[in-house]
Formats: sequence, C-alpha cells, structure tokens
Amino acid sequence: MSRNLVVILDFGAQYRQLIARRVRESRVYCEVLPYDTSAERIREMDPRGIIFTGGPASVYEEGAPRPDEGLYELGIPILGICYGMQLMALELGGEVERAPRREYGAAELFIDVEEPLFSGISSPTRSWMSHGDRILSPPPGFEVLAHTANSPVAAMGDPARGLYGVQFHPEVAHTDQGLEVLQNFLYRVCGCEPTWTMGSFIERAIGDIRERVGDGRAVCGLSGGVDSSVAAVLVHRAIGDRLTCIFVDHGLLRKDEAQQVVEAFGRAGLGLNLVHVDASERFLRRLEGVTDPEAKRKIVGEEFIRVFEEQAAAIARDTGPVDFLVQGTLYPDVIESGGGETAAIKSHHNVGGLPERMRLRLLEPLRDLFKDEVRELAAELGLPEEITWRHPFPGPGLAIRIIGEVTREKLAILREADAIIIEELKRAGLYREIWQAFAVLVSARSVGVMGDERTYAYPIVFRAVTSSDGMTADWARIPPDVLARISSRVINEVPHVNRVVYDITSKPPGTIEWE
Repeated sequence: MSRNLVVILDFGAQYRQLIARRVRESRVYCEVLPYDTSAERIREMDPRGIIFTGGPASVYEEGAPRPDEGLYELGIPILGICYGMQLMALELGGEVERAPRREYGAAELFIDVEEPLFSGISSPTRSWMSHGDRILSPPPGFEVLAHTANSPVAAMGDPARGLYGVQFHPEVAHTDQGLEVLQNFLYRVCGCEPTWTMGSFIERAIGDIRERVGDGRAVCGLSGGVDSSVAAVLVHRAIGDRLTCIFVDHGLLRKDEAQQVVEAFGRAGLGLNLVHVDASERFLRRLEGVTDPEAKRKIVGEEFIRVFEEQAAAIARDTGPVDFLVQGTLYPDVIESGGGETAAIKSHHNVGGLPERMRLRLLEPLRDLFKDEVRELAAELGLPEEITWRHPFPGPGLAIRIIGEVTREKLAILREADAIIIEELKRAGLYREIWQAFAVLVSARSVGVMGDERTYAYPIVFRAVTSSDGMTADWARIPPDVLARISSRVINEVPHVNRVVYDITSKPPGTIEWE
C-alpha cells in the first residue's frame, strides 16, 4: 500500500512552499522535489499522490520544464496547478493556446462537475488566476469540471486515471474554498488520511536519530531560538547525555537574554547538558572600529567558530570524540537550497560555518518541518513559551542592528529601546501575531527638543513585520496608540534618543534586517 505521502514537483512556482504548507495543514506529509525527478525515484517513494506546481514559463517555450512522461503511467493520482495543468493537457493530447486576454487576479469559477474534486464547493466561487495561456480543449478521457468567463477549461479531470488539473491557485487565501479543493484531492482522490501529527513525527524522528548516531556523540550550537532549542531537545530525547549544547554569549544579545535562556531551560527541567560561555569581551574587541555590515558579519562568524571549536574540543577531551553537529535547519531552507546532506550551514545561525577539519556530520532533525510546525512540536516537547514564541534573531545579533560601529554605549541604548518595544507588543497582545519586531540604532544623529533645550541624539528605527516563513514579509499594521506608547517610552526612558521612526517597508523590496 502507498505511504501517506504526497510528492510536489516544483516547476518554478512562487507558491511552492505555500502548496506544501496547505498539504501539511491538512495533516498529510509531503515533500517538494525538482520537476525533473525521475518516475523511477517517485515510484520507489510510493506516494499516494503527486502535485504539479505552477511556474513562470509557457508550455510552448523552448526549454520549458517538463516532467518525466513515465509519471502518467505509475497509476498515482496527479493534480496539476496552473502551468502544471497546462503541461498535463499538452502532454496528454489536449489543446493549449495563448489566451486572448490574460487572466490575473480574482475570477468567478463556475463548477460543471462536482464530484470528487469540487465536492461541497459552492458555485460560483471566487478563484485566483495568474496565467497567460489557457486550455482550449482537454485531452482524450478528460472532462471539463469548471470554467470561468475567460477560461473554458478552468478545471479538468480523468477520474478513471486519477488525473486532475485546475487553472486557478487553490493554495492561496484569495481562492475562497481552495483548501477544500486541495483536501478533496488529498482525501477523496488520493485516499490520504490526516495522520501527519507532531506526535507521530517525534516517534519517527527519535528512531531515525538513534539509528544514525548509534553510540556517537553530538554537540549543538544553542541560540535560545525555537529552531535550535527544539532540535536540541529532540536529539536529547534520542541520545540523552551524549548530546552537549553550547550557548555562546557574544555580547550582542538582547537585554538579559543570556540569563533568560539559561533560566528558561533550567525551569523547563529538560535535562540538557548546557555549557554557557560568556565570550562577549573578545567579540566586542574584534568589532572595535568596524562599520561595514559584511565585515561585522564575517568577524562575528569567525570568532564564533573559534569559541565553538574551543568548547567542542574541551567536550571531546572530557567525554570522547564528538561525531555530529546538531542544526535547526527547516524545510524552507532545504527547498531553497535544493536539499542534500551537504547544504551549507546558514550564515545567520550562530554557527556561521564550521571548518572542514572538525569533520562533524550534520544532524538536522527538523529539516522536514515548517516554522509553524516547529512551534507546534515545541509545545508537544514541553518547551517554555518564551522559547517557543521567541522572535527570530540573527546570528550576528545586535551588531547588524547598529548602523555603523558597534560600541558598548550603542549596545546599551539599543537593548533598552528593544526591550521597551517587545514589552509593549506583549502588553498589547500583538507579540505572537508578529513574525519579528526589533529596534535599529542609526548612528547618524538628529536634532530634537526636550524641555527647553535642543538635543542632538540618536534616532531609533522600529521594525515589525508579519510573515509565514520569512521569505517574504509585510510591515505590521500596529495600532497608532501602541506606536505612540512605544515612541513616548523610548524617548523618555532611553538616554541619548530623541526620535522614533516606524519602518513601513515590505520584503521585497527591502529585507527584514537593516544590514
């Protein structure tokens, strides 16, 4: 019997991660693979269904991506989305043409055949379109399931072979009942069951870790963020005291953060071997006089490697050889990198890239998960809320939230302003709704008036964004009264600050961090 797995073949779609997230939300496990993955490999994976994503190409373009034609002979249900549907139509004998009018945005979808793909879906219903080609006639054996004013074949299906296509994007929120359409394919066509839970993941992951590590030992660069923390707890569940976590305080953390992380793990009673290293002085000495952001990143990364090497070597002397490095890599990183065991360690992580001579093999127990799944897993594992819901924090820390040279004075100013921002967001009940919020210290000074005197002090930039995975982000619509309270407190309570500005730039075109 096929595994409860769905394979998503990526044809360059901007929504490929969103498709995977929707499938996972339906409690069905899925993996995203390149469009040219062989039919033989997919047959060996034994999935219950395959999804072709959309893509930017036209099926008639020279060099347009094509899948292995053997996929259609596997007897596995396939759902083509947008480009994926046009590709299926063309390859199986249908007719695809350049549409007389391109269709982008919302369109009324009229359902012609309800079962099984559109079971329970109202007609007409709003769908989200993004295409320049259209299907004029479906392939032999297919029937038209739905249409729009501009697309005579907005959905098609061959129930006998389990082959279906939709011209619209069911994965986006703009399609009113898109999730239900996907779930009809997953449950009613593929016969999947909603069994993908964090409980089942934990059981499987612990078994996999034990098998891979054997009698070996591992170290984990623990940052206190949810990714590295969950990875550490999961590996500890599998190998116990043969894991040692190293938490390096590089002097660039937020206010009281090192103490909070150590105390949080202590209160949680998780039993981790945690080595806390205060290396702040050596990091700050190396950053003296440095203003270039890339130079700051490189210095922090190199110095972290040195500290981590020293600690790992000390652990090896005490306990025996260390074989594995635990890293909190998530599935979006795997998708973006193309996967593979040799994927580079992320530069934003505290471990900015370890030298080959350490000969540590990567252990990435979270590489199948999205961020929201990691937070769900954290709750399942009993991690404290302050770790589970902690906002993402870059490895170089406050060094890249200070524009210009990093000094102790600027760090003190930034920490206080940042702490006020986080405190007020929590007070307003907004902290969990926001992906990331923080303060940036701009080294250029601005003129202000405080009391009867003119001031010449630092401006603080307040940045807050909403996102699902950090790949794209929008600036958070924070109520004006909360913004006013943050501004008032920062200016009145933080010395050497006389101005607060709110950054309303999305990603793209901007990045989340300033440097």
